[in-house]
Amino acid sequence: MAYAAAISFQKTLDHLLFSNRISLETSSTSTLQDVKKELSSMEDVLGELDSFSITRSHFNRKRINLLDEQIRILLHEFEDVMESHISPQFLSQYSQQLCPLLFSLHLDDELKQDADSFIENVKKMKALYIHELHSSPPYEEEEEEDKAIDNDDESSGQMVGLSDQLIEIKRQLALPYRNYLSLYGMAGIGKTTIARKFFQDPLTLSTCTKRAFVTVGPKYRFERVLLDILKQVTHRDDFDVKQVLITESLNGLKRMVYQSLKGQRYFIVLDDVWDYNFWSYFGTLFPLEYNESKLVVTTRLKAVARSRFLKITPNEKCLIRFLDKKESWELLRHKVFDEMPCPKELEKAGKKIAENCEGLPLTIVKVAQILSESDKTAEYWNEVCADKRHSVYVDAYDRMYKVLYPSYDYLSQELKPIFLYMGVFPQNYEIPRSKLAKIWHVEGFCSRYQSLAKLDELDSSSLIMLHKIGLNKRISSCSLNSPFWHLCNKEATKSKFFHALNSLADGLAEERLESQRRLCIRNNSLFAIKDVYDTMSSVSMVRSLLCTGPYHEYPVPVCFGFKLLRILDALTARFYEFPLEVVNLVHLLYLALTFAGKISPSISKLWNLRYLIVCQHLSIVKPKGNSSYMPMEIWDMKELNHLQVMGSDLPHPRKKSILTSLYTLLDVGPQSCTRDVFKRIPFLRKLGVRIEVGPADDADEPFSCFDHISHLRKLETLKCVIVNPRIISKGVVPLSIFPSSLEKLTLTGGFGYPWEEMSKISSLPNLTELKLRCYAFRGPKWKVRRHEFPKLRFLLIEDTDLVQWTFEDDRCFERLHTLSIKHCYKLERIPMKFYRYLSKIELVDCNPLASTKLKEDCEKEKTSLQLLVLNIHSSLDE
Repeated sequence: MAYAAAISFQKTLDHLLFSNRISLETSSTSTLQDVKKELSSMEDVLGELDSFSITRSHFNRKRINLLDEQIRILLHEFEDVMESHISPQFLSQYSQQLCPLLFSLHLDDELKQDADSFIENVKKMKALYIHELHSSPPYEEEEEEDKAIDNDDESSGQMVGLSDQLIEIKRQLALPYRNYLSLYGMAGIGKTTIARKFFQDPLTLSTCTKRAFVTVGPKYRFERVLLDILKQVTHRDDFDVKQVLITESLNGLKRMVYQSLKGQRYFIVLDDVWDYNFWSYFGTLFPLEYNESKLVVTTRLKAVARSRFLKITPNEKCLIRFLDKKESWELLRHKVFDEMPCPKELEKAGKKIAENCEGLPLTIVKVAQILSESDKTAEYWNEVCADKRHSVYVDAYDRMYKVLYPSYDYLSQELKPIFLYMGVFPQNYEIPRSKLAKIWHVEGFCSRYQSLAKLDELDSSSLIMLHKIGLNKRISSCSLNSPFWHLCNKEATKSKFFHALNSLADGLAEERLESQRRLCIRNNSLFAIKDVYDTMSSVSMVRSLLCTGPYHEYPVPVCFGFKLLRILDALTARFYEFPLEVVNLVHLLYLALTFAGKISPSISKLWNLRYLIVCQHLSIVKPKGNSSYMPMEIWDMKELNHLQVMGSDLPHPRKKSILTSLYTLLDVGPQSCTRDVFKRIPFLRKLGVRIEVGPADDADEPFSCFDHISHLRKLETLKCVIVNPRIISKGVVPLSIFPSSLEKLTLTGGFGYPWEEMSKISSLPNLTELKLRCYAFRGPKWKVRRHEFPKLRFLLIEDTDLVQWTFEDDRCFERLHTLSIKHCYKLERIPMKFYRYLSKIELVDCNPLASTKLKEDCEKEKTSLQLLVLNIHSSLDE
């Protein structure tokens, strides 16, 4: 994890060298610049590993990984020394002044000597790393290394489940002029088993005279793959591999393979392919004389499956799905009991155990092996099914390690820390992309806007489970399958990337806590145990404290003794009042807490803070005129990117106060939505307004939040929520003008705007997403005019009294992709005119008449609506 260490150190150096709040002596600046230059060079060298992997250069990955660990230790140790020297200088100047405008820092002679020594050591390590990258291991050593990488051999023997996919694959293979098929998906999903099933199918045996099943792997030699194919299609086992490699050129081997297949019907399986350029080597190797000849490729990587070289269409690649509950139980039962029936007393627990395997066949097979070796008693099986952390599952994940590990090991240097970071969250936790984006940004792994691309890359590597997919197939939330979550935690512990504290034993293990950079607390009660608290406090170099366990509603003494802390995420730990110890953590970039009091004015001491998130334990509607405001000093925090303080508003700004770095402002009330406030946050891109209306409050007050919204000329996302909505019976204030930059708009609660006011929204030139909930608009009729909503892609209407929805003509919603209608019990019909533009229609608990008419309309137009996905759900059918 040297690359992540280099990123962390670079971030520290950039902060010291380029902050306008820090003044360095000339000699100190020169020293840090020299360190930065050498560190940048090391980062480039570490990045070369990716290009060497892409070009299939042959190097000893074990030695590279050992060197990587040595470099990580070297970088971390000097960064710790340097920050330990500089941090007291910040604190001493704070003691003299609440928040100095300029910090004067210097490096003493001893630290400068340490820097010179560090630079020399980096140069030596860099030279060793380059040497290893360019050194090809001996042929025998390479063979041994390849053997250590297990093939994706998911579940040998009888195929269980996936009957729908087997039928589709069989249909694809039977199609004329379809010579290629790619099977892709997560490690252990069943790709190899499926490919072998068709390879051994009687139809294949009778049709194809030449067959070969070759395991390629992440590190392969083109010549060896050709030799494996030759041995199988010529039925010769007497090949002397070394001799053939000496006497035959690469082109000679390719010609031999081509000639042996020419004029023959063949079935070739290339299993476990990793190389993105694979098709450029193999694509023209096989003659395509007969429709019956097939080339089947299995891979974990989506980019390999959808080869541009062969112009493979979506129909020529197949994503292997997870097993459902029934299939999982059938596979587990078969592996434990073979053809014998499962005893009745074990069946209920057995089905739960199978479900706990999360649909991954390899997990089921390994768990079944362990169960087969254990006592088959109801007591034991009930114990296993009751706890997903049971040793049976952990042992199964350990047995899967060699199969799963290459999925991590062959990630790019940039993606490795990003993937490992997902392991800090609890097992099976659905992680919002927005949360990952903030944490990754603060850590320096990627910018806020790169998080989506990074998740796409992890998805393309078949490493994550997708939960919510937004517009344009944007990943909104995801999780890790348990075996990969286990792998993340194992690798993170090994490389000291993070250390998770789940139990008392974890909290007392001083040797494992030593030199840790990130602590992940999965049980907040551990803070209340003095011995654990003291042990944690002794770990002085922690940079991130992440409380990711269940929410703990009783206050515990969170450890604030980490002087170099950059990230403190304690949303799951409740505080009665603002913890003043926090303001001494002067390196903090990210602070997330849960408490209901007022923020201390001394918060401004955290002058480098980027993210401030404060949630409430309970949301209480305050009486009118009793608004709570953040301290005036919040306007002094010039580095803030994200501000979210539930239940508090921004105070009226002082003269010349301005927050030019603030891009996100969430959970403020209408009192924050003034002209003066908006003019002082000119680059705001996302605004969330939380409106609390008491029984005696003026009904027009919720609408005041829109009066000055047009001043936010960079605003892209606006969410307004009335948390305790009530239907407003009197006439409402006309809807205000929104900024033309707006792309996403959500209105939730009893705003009650008449549909005629929709023209203020429908004319927005960049609006792509509109969500209207809980009587945001009301009235029985809505007529959509021509050319309204020119770029709208997603529309949600939930809980309204709309009856008749009509269109002026068929030139409305021309770019709409998804329509979601929920709990609209009076709506009689969804207009037919724009069906042809849609990819998805979702109806949830709506008027049965509207659902019936929608089905009828789609059936009539089914030839022109073949790509339309129709989801109709009614709770009455459950």
